[in-house]
Amino acid sequence: MMTVQQKLAILADAAKYDASCASSGSKRAGNGKGIGHSDGTGICHSYTPDGRCVSLLKILLTNYCTYDCVFCVNRVSSDIPRARFTPVEVVNLTLDFYRRNYIEGLFLSSGIIQSPDYTMEQVIEIARSLREDHAFGGYIHLKAIAGASPALIERAGSFADRLSANIELPTQQDLVQLAPEKKVKVIEGTMNQITERKAEIDEDRHRHRSAPRFAPAGQSTQMVVGATATSDRQILSTASHLYDSYKLRRIYFSSFSPFPLGDARLPQAAPPLVREHRLYQADWLMRYYGFTAAELTTDQQPNLSLQKDPKLTWAEAHPEFFPVDVNAGSREALLRVPGIGYRNVSRILRIRRYHRLSLDDLRKLNVRVKVAEKYLIAADHLPTVPNLAHLIAVDSPKPVQAVQLDLFAGISAFSGQL
Repeated sequence: MMTVQQKLAILADAAKYDASCASSGSKRAGNGKGIGHSDGTGICHSYTPDGRCVSLLKILLTNYCTYDCVFCVNRVSSDIPRARFTPVEVVNLTLDFYRRNYIEGLFLSSGIIQSPDYTMEQVIEIARSLREDHAFGGYIHLKAIAGASPALIERAGSFADRLSANIELPTQQDLVQLAPEKKVKVIEGTMNQITERKAEIDEDRHRHRSAPRFAPAGQSTQMVVGATATSDRQILSTASHLYDSYKLRRIYFSSFSPFPLGDARLPQAAPPLVREHRLYQADWLMRYYGFTAAELTTDQQPNLSLQKDPKLTWAEAHPEFFPVDVNAGSREALLRVPGIGYRNVSRILRIRRYHRLSLDDLRKLNVRVKVAEKYLIAADHLPTVPNLAHLIAVDSPKPVQAVQLDLFAGISAFSGQL
């Protein structure tokens, strides 16, 4: 019979493939009767050398699974050591680790055992016991099992700070190929249940602060990339659809990781890690910078560049959009200038109300001036002629000469046209 420590070694390792464990966005104050609280600024602040967050107890309830997803090491046909916690064991581990200051919350997922409803009931019982039996006020993130009944999803959200139903792969065709038991319609159905119930509860809480809470940190999902030949263009299109339809807080992209004795349908090597990084950059541009998924790739180039970040790639492909005057350009225009980040755009808009910004001012804001200067006008700077050719041509029928303009020449004229 396995000890709890032996189970922990197996099930903590099995959980490492699930990246969707960030915990920001929830605030749960301690009530003085139990232990723990959740900080509204997020608790993922402790990291291992390879970048994984370790401030959550991140485990599977079990790595037994009735599904045979080809890309998953825990699939039913996989020859790996198996283990299963009891709900009491998970509760005790969470409380013991919390009291020792090892963790600040729990991230709990599971393989599918018997049925989605049975698995969801086991997961919920752990969260219920922590909240009701032990008055645990720390962070809890539960995996919402796709296909579980709406009543169980609602109950899970009453105990959890965040729920996540993993989309797994970018398209239904990918699922048919590698995870035939799973269907996009079922997964999105669970996402929709979470979205609708959260909207109802949030509306109730807007009128009555005493109304119960439901997944206050929202929901997230995970998408494995590189297990199929699906392009970045399709991945970003799927991500955009999920954000728009289900108000997700985050989509986590997880590069496929080959494992011993993997299926012949899987690639033999992992995709370059920089691809995952580029997808996160593109995701950030869609969520905070006003870009659409369709803008970041093309039918001719359906994958993101591995050499350049997607914002710079877009800027190089659209010279007609630049230069942008930092002292007159709109927020939307400034957000598209390479080298200027989201927070610095807000700072620039505040500062320019009092004085015109120069390149030195931008340097003080830690703007990446070496990158940005090709795409902007400042109080003491004009970019070289190729970036201004389309503006000069408006007022002059003469061919534009490829020479460097005087830094201060014509700033007012050009600024008025941006």
